Amino acid sequence: MADHGVAERSAQSIPALLAHNVERLGNRPAYREKEFGIWQSWTWAEAADEIRAMAMGFLSLGVERGDHIAIIGRNRPAHYWAMVAAQMCGAVPVPLYQDAVAEEMAYVLDHCGARFVVCGDQEQVDKVVEVEDRIHHIQHVMYTDKRGMRKYDHARMNALEDIIAEGKAGHFRYEGEIEKRVAELNYDSTCVMLYTSGTTGKPKGVVLSNRNIIETAKNSAAFDHLGPDEDVLAYLPMAWVGDFIFSIGQAMVAGFCVNCPESPETMMTDLREIGPTYFFAPPRIFETMLTNVMIRMEDAGDLKHGLFKHFMEFAKGTGEEYGMPRYRVQRSKPTLRRRLRWAYRFSMGIGFAVETMVENAVRLAFVRLRHPMEHRKFFKAKGPLLNIYPQPLRDYFNYRTGDVTIYAPLKNTLGLSRIRVAYTAGEAIGPEIFEFYRSLGINLKQLYGQTEASVFITQQPDGQVRADTVGVPSPGVEVKIADNGEVFYRSPGTFVEYYNNPESTASTKDAEGWVATGDAGFFEEGTGHLRIIDRAKDVGKMADGRLFAPKYVENKLKFYPNILEAVVFGADRDRCTAFINIDLTAVGNWAERNNIAYASYQELAGHPRVYEMIREHIDEVNASVAQDPMLSGCQIHRFLVLHKELDADDGEMTRTRKVRRNVIAEKFADLIGALYDGSTSIYTETEVTYEDGRKGAIKATLRIEDATVAPEAQPNREAAA
Repeated sequence: MADHGVAERSAQSIPALLAHNVERLGNRPAYREKEFGIWQSWTWAEAADEIRAMAMGFLSLGVERGDHIAIIGRNRPAHYWAMVAAQMCGAVPVPLYQDAVAEEMAYVLDHCGARFVVCGDQEQVDKVVEVEDRIHHIQHVMYTDKRGMRKYDHARMNALEDIIAEGKAGHFRYEGEIEKRVAELNYDSTCVMLYTSGTTGKPKGVVLSNRNIIETAKNSAAFDHLGPDEDVLAYLPMAWVGDFIFSIGQAMVAGFCVNCPESPETMMTDLREIGPTYFFAPPRIFETMLTNVMIRMEDAGDLKHGLFKHFMEFAKGTGEEYGMPRYRVQRSKPTLRRRLRWAYRFSMGIGFAVETMVENAVRLAFVRLRHPMEHRKFFKAKGPLLNIYPQPLRDYFNYRTGDVTIYAPLKNTLGLSRIRVAYTAGEAIGPEIFEFYRSLGINLKQLYGQTEASVFITQQPDGQVRADTVGVPSPGVEVKIADNGEVFYRSPGTFVEYYNNPESTASTKDAEGWVATGDAGFFEEGTGHLRIIDRAKDVGKMADGRLFAPKYVENKLKFYPNILEAVVFGADRDRCTAFINIDLTAVGNWAERNNIAYASYQELAGHPRVYEMIREHIDEVNASVAQDPMLSGCQIHRFLVLHKELDADDGEMTRTRKVRRNVIAEKFADLIGALYDGSTSIYTETEVTYEDGRKGAIKATLRIEDATVAPEAQPNREAAA
C-alpha cells in the first residue's frame, strides 16, 4: 500500500498515471463502449497498449513537441486515448465541441494552430474540409468511423485505426522516442487546452498543466473517497472541462471505469444499463429527467398517479432523513452487510406496500363511482395505516413503503439506483429540482467551478448539503470575497494562461494567483458555505434600487416541466419581464391529452391555452419570489412565449447551454421594447440557422400578457408597546 502511494505521488503526467494503473489494476476494466447494442470493454493493460500504438502512429505522421492536436467527436474510448497519446508525444490535445458549426470550429482551429485533427465521423471531417481553405496549417486529418469516407481524398487523411496499425508496425522504430518524450513530461508540462464557452465574446483557450489536472483530481477524489470500484458514464461534451477532469483526470488518479454510451439518443438507456456509482450532470440534464418523469406520470394509471403524488409530497420532508444512505465508504462495491441491510429495509416495506395499494385501489373505485368524469381530480392517495406506531417510526415505515412502490422503481428507471455520489454544476439548479432528487435518496450535491480552476472551487461535504449553497472551498482551494461582492479563488488547479492572450490572462489572474470568477456571492456566517447570487455582470439594481438577480427567478420557472428556458429582464427598469421557451416534448404531450391540435412549435407556443398555463406557472413563481424580502422586486409583470427555441447555432446560447444575455437583448430588442411599452402584441422577424448552415427567417406575431404580482412580504416588526 505504501508503494502504491509513493508511485502515485511520483506520477507527474497522465501517461505516468496510466502506466501506474497498468501495474496495479492491469486486468480491471478501464473503458467500456456500447456499439451496435453491445458493450465492449478494455482493461487498463489493453487500453495502454492501444494508446501507446496510437502515440507511435502520431510520431509516424510527424507530430512534434508542442503541436496542437484537435479532437472532435462524441465520447468514445478512442478519442480519450487520442488525448493521452498526444501527451505521450509531447503534444497538446485540444478537444472541440462536436455540435459546433464550421465557422465556430474554424476560429478554434485557427487560434490554437492545430496541425493534426482527429474527427469522430464524416460530419466532423466535412466541417474541417470546409474550412481548410482558410486554415492552411492543418496537415493531417484522422477519423474514427469509416462510414461514408471511402471516396474522400486520402492524401492527407487516414482512418485512426490505420494510424494505430502503423504505430504497431513501427514499434521498434518509435519505442525509444516515445519513452524519451514521456520521460520529459513533468508537472509544468501542458496537459490540455480547453476553450471557454464564450458567453461574453470569443472563446479563450485555457491552458491547464499536469499540476492543475492531477492535483485537482487527487484532492477531489479523496474528498468523495473515489476508488477503482466506481463506474462513470462519459456523455458530456469532451471539450468541456468537467468531462476532462472526470473522464481523464479522476479516472487516471482513482482508476475507475469510464463508460461511453452508443449515442446521445441512447444515453438514458445506456445510463440505466451501466448504473453508475459516480455521476455528474449539469442542471439541464436533471431538468430533462424530471420533465420526462412528470410527462410519464401524467400518462400513468390513476392509482399509480395518485401514489406518486402522495409519496413524493411525503418525501419532501422525510427523504433527507430516511432515504439518504448513511454509509460513506471508500468502495462502491456493495458489501454483504450492506446487501443484507438493503434487503431487510426493502422487505419491511413490501407488506405495507401491498396494504397501501389494496386500500387505495378500493378508495379509487368508490371515487370513480362518485365522479366518473373527474376521478383523478378528486382521488387523493394515502399511505399505510400506521397510527399504532409512534413517531419517528411511523414516518420511517411510511418512507419504506414509498421506497417499494415509488422511489426505488423510479431510481431504477432513471438509472440512478447505484449512485453513491452525484454532482451538478455549470449553472444554478432550481431548489425544487434539487430537493426532488435528494428526497428520492440520491446523494446529489452541488459544486462550484470554472474551466480556469480545473473545475473545483467549492464542494458540498456529505451531511452539509443544501439547495441554496455551493458548499465549502474544495481541498487546497482558497476563496475570498472582494469588496464589490465578486468571488476570487486560487488553487493548485488555477490555469497557467489564456493561450496567446496575455491581456485577458493579466486581467483575470493577478500576480499572487488570485482569479476573478465574474460571479457575485458571499459566505454564510456560521456554516462557511458559499452562496452564489448570479453572474456579477448580471446582478444589478432596478430603477427603485432593489436587487435584480435574474437567475434566481429563471431557475424557479424552469422547475416546471413545461418551461424549457426563461430569460428575465429588469435591470435599471421599474419592473421585470420575461421571455419563455416552452418544452416541446412536455407541452406537446399536454396538448395531445387535451385534444389541442398544432402543426409546429410556433403554433403551439402561441396557443391561448399554452399562454394560460404559462401564466399560472409565473403567478406561482411570483408568489414564491414575493416571500423573499431581498428579491421580491424581481416578480414578473409581463411576459411573452418566444416563437423559437433559443439555440447555440443562432448564437443565443453557448454550447454548454448558457444564455447569452447580451446577444438576446440585442437580437430581440423589439420584443423587449414591446414588453415595456404596454403593447399587447408585436410582429417580428427572426433570422435562424439550420443544421446545414443555411440561413432563414421566422415571422410571427407574438402575444404579450400580464402576470399577477403578489403582495410582497413585509419585514417582521416588533409590536409597538
